[in-house]
Amino acid sequence: MADLVFSDKINCFTGNNGVGKTNLLDAIHYLSFCKSFFNQGDSQNIRHGQEYFAINGSFMRNGDTPDLVQCIQKKNQRKRFLLNKKDYDRLADHIGNFPLVMISPYDRDLINEGSEVRRRYIDSVISQFDKLYLDDLIQYNKALVQRNALLKSFAERNFFDIAQLEIWDEQLIRLGSLLFAKRSNFLESFVPIFQHYYTYISGGIEKVDVKYDSHLCNAEMETLIRENLSRDRSAQFSTVGIHKDDLEFTLDGFLVKKFGSQGQQKSFVVAIKLAQFDYTRNIKGYKPVLLLDDVFDKLDDIRVQQLISLVSKHNFGQVFITDTSEDRIRRVFDAMDIDHKFFNLPFRV
Repeated sequence: MADLVFSDKINCFTGNNGVGKTNLLDAIHYLSFCKSFFNQGDSQNIRHGQEYFAINGSFMRNGDTPDLVQCIQKKNQRKRFLLNKKDYDRLADHIGNFPLVMISPYDRDLINEGSEVRRRYIDSVISQFDKLYLDDLIQYNKALVQRNALLKSFAERNFFDIAQLEIWDEQLIRLGSLLFAKRSNFLESFVPIFQHYYTYISGGIEKVDVKYDSHLCNAEMETLIRENLSRDRSAQFSTVGIHKDDLEFTLDGFLVKKFGSQGQQKSFVVAIKLAQFDYTRNIKGYKPVLLLDDVFDKLDDIRVQQLISLVSKHNFGQVFITDTSEDRIRRVFDAMDIDHKFFNLPFRV
């Protein structure tokens, strides 16, 4: 156990791989999003041989009275989340109260993995400032599960009842249209901010873009469902809708996934996350916490210095950084007049 006093600006944790640097950042992420950034299953975060884990943290917004956030997960029990010692009825009610942006090497999955990763990302961003969006998304996914189960049941029983299906169609049409409109509006405002940050990090030598790829870009949700009914019955699941949305990432007109170097891909996702920070701050009216986990690998010294210089400015708040190379990060800070603290792991207690 260690008792640490953090800088209000930048906090750097250095040490070899496996000493717990990332765990520190993930604990902060847990208290913001009710889940780990890395492990989807809560039971995976319980130490071997232990019956539970608990995380406690104090958050202060704009100088207000600190809020105590607690997470308790016992084996085979429901996860408990508490704000100032009062339990939440739904974890979704906590999302957005203490906004946070995490940048890590796993962010390259946004580029290299399937569309589900990119949908999950855009949903997580919007949900931090729009609770109605999160509620609608939860209801849409529930209706989608029911519709898919019904399509499979019809095929297995060699039976079909359009009236039963229309109950779920109506929900998908209404909710899908609302979610599509909010995703579209968000990206329209978000992309220019992202382009600004990429230009800053890269020195303006490349042009990037994010395009929204959705079935609803070309037709109304009601039309899509009606025209694809026979296809859905054959596939035994819903083949069209906002659950198939994707984002197309390009650099100078070419797909970043295929043509971007490792440094360009890393700059791309870092710029996306910084734009998320900026957008969320403007909406919420206060600065999210920013976590930078081992982000300097694959970036040249110029881009590292640009990034540190950027996050040290007034429009960013408290920042937590991890890096395996203490010398590298100290060289950057030695060249700048920035309020910061260093912590070398493992702690000696």
